Amino acid sequence: MDKFTQLTGVAAPMPIVNVDTDMIIPKDYLKTIKRTGLAEGLFAEMRLNEDGSENPDFVLNKPAYRNATILVAGDNFGCGSSREHAPWALLDRGIRCVISTSFADIFYNNCFKNGILPVQVTEDELEKLMDDANRGSNAVLTVDLEKQTITGPDGGTISFNVDQHKRHCLLNGLDDIGLTMEKAESINTYEGKLEENRPWV
Repeated sequence: MDKFTQLTGVAAPMPIVNVDTDMIIPKDYLKTIKRTGLAEGLFAEMRLNEDGSENPDFVLNKPAYRNATILVAGDNFGCGSSREHAPWALLDRGIRCVISTSFADIFYNNCFKNGILPVQVTEDELEKLMDDANRGSNAVLTVDLEKQTITGPDGGTISFNVDQHKRHCLLNGLDDIGLTMEKAESINTYEGKLEENRPWV
């Protein structure tokens, strides 16, 4: 998993409440267990017209936001089913940070396990960030996980808090397997003693 320390990028505004995981990645795109190639299904029902052409009114199709790496979203982002394909699709599209007033618990935890930082802010702070995000290609935010701050294009700063264990994992690029491998020496020592004391196991 890639480390997340500091991210500076264009923020796309998505002021929609209750964006569920089926909106993020519709069920038609869940036939794979690969984490790549899912960007084509990201927000497909909003991003694409019925004939498969791009909907020019959808925010990520607009020229200013095509390379957005941050999403400023409405309340209760990631609700619905627990599909891990949702953060996979966001990551495959280049979204490394989602900012909202609240997240569904399973989606929130899945983000950390896949290298995405979900940042929870107050309603007033989200309104300010949404205003920043509406500046088009000038909507550049800097999200600093080490300092736990978001800096807007005007230099204003918002502070946020992240669970310190989750913060440690993202800063060091540790998924569940990576966390286990941090204990590799202890595991090998235990296995060696087990083999010595109980060779029949």
